[in-house]
Amino acid sequence: MRAIWKGAVSFGLVSVPVKLYAATESHDVSFRQVHVTDGGRIRYQRVCSIDGEEVPYSDIAKGYETEDGEMVVLSDDDMAALPSTSSREISVEKFVPSDQIDPLLFEKAYYLEPENTGKKPYALLREALREADRMAVVTVALRNRTTTAVLRVRETEKGDVIVLQTMMWPDEVRVPDFSVDLEGEVKPAEVKMAQMLVETLAGDFDPSEFEDDYAEAVETMVKTKVEGGEVKRTETSTKSAGEVVDLLAALQRSVAAAKKGRGEDADDADDADEKPARTSTAKKSAGKATAKKAATKKTASKKTAKKTTAKKAAPKKKAS
Repeated sequence: MRAIWKGAVSFGLVSVPVKLYAATESHDVSFRQVHVTDGGRIRYQRVCSIDGEEVPYSDIAKGYETEDGEMVVLSDDDMAALPSTSSREISVEKFVPSDQIDPLLFEKAYYLEPENTGKKPYALLREALREADRMAVVTVALRNRTTTAVLRVRETEKGDVIVLQTMMWPDEVRVPDFSVDLEGEVKPAEVKMAQMLVETLAGDFDPSEFEDDYAEAVETMVKTKVEGGEVKRTETSTKSAGEVVDLLAALQRSVAAAKKGRGEDADDADDADEKPARTSTAKKSAGKATAKKAATKKTASKKTAKKTTAKKAAPKKKAS
C-alpha cells in the first residue's frame, strides 16, 4: 500500500506522527456500454443543453444550481476564495462511548501507521481507546476539506491498528418520510417464535464465510464465452493484443501504400491481413527454405557467370 496522507494525531499535549492508507477497495463488477453488433465502446460527448454544440474542456466551468433552477457559474478565482485548509493535524475533540455513534454516519475508512518517532505515543493512544471502549471524535483536513471522523481500534492479522473513519455531516443523513408505527401488528406468540429463530441462527460474525457470488458468476460466464469463441475482437479487447494488432495492421497498411506508390500490386499486403500468423517453427522452416532457394539461385548464377566468361574468352583466343 502507498500512503495517501501524512500528518499527526494530536490529543492534549501528545502528538503522534502517522501515515494514512486507504483501508478498503471496491471489487464491484463493472460493465462497458458497447455496440451490440461489433462490441465497440459507446462514447459520450460534452454537449451544451442550450446550443447543442460540443464543448471543449477549456470552456467548462463549475456551476451551482439554485432551488429555483437558476445556474450560478463559479470561476477558478471564486473557487480559490472558498474556505479550505491544508492542516496536517488530526485533532481529537473528545472521547465518546462506541455505542453512541450510529454506523449510518460512517463513510470511508483509513489505516493509521505510526512513523518511527511516533510508535510509543501510537501504542499509548491505541491502548487508551481499547481499554476505555471509546472512539475518539476528531476533525481532519483531507483533500483540502475539513471533515469529522472517529479513531477506533481494529484487530487485524498484522496486529491491532488504529482506524480513522470519516463521517457524514448530520444534515447528510436522511430521515424516512414514512411511518413505522407497528404497534399491535404482531402477537406475543409470534414474537416468542421469532426469538427462538434468532437463537437458532445466532453465531459470531466471520466475514470469510461470505462470498461475492455475483462476481464469481460473471467471471465464470465470461470465461465460458471466451472459451466458446463468443468474443467481439475490438481494438480495445485487451491492452497487449490491441497493441500488437494495431501495430501489425499499421505495418501492413504501410507496405500496401508503399507498393501502390511504386505502381506495384498491393494484393499481397491485403492477403497478409487474412492469413493467420505462423508459428515460430513455421517461420524457421520458411526461413530455411528461403535460404536454400537463395543458395540455389546464387550457385546457379555463379555457374551461368562461368559459362558466359568461358564463351567470351574462347573467341578472343581464336582470333589471336
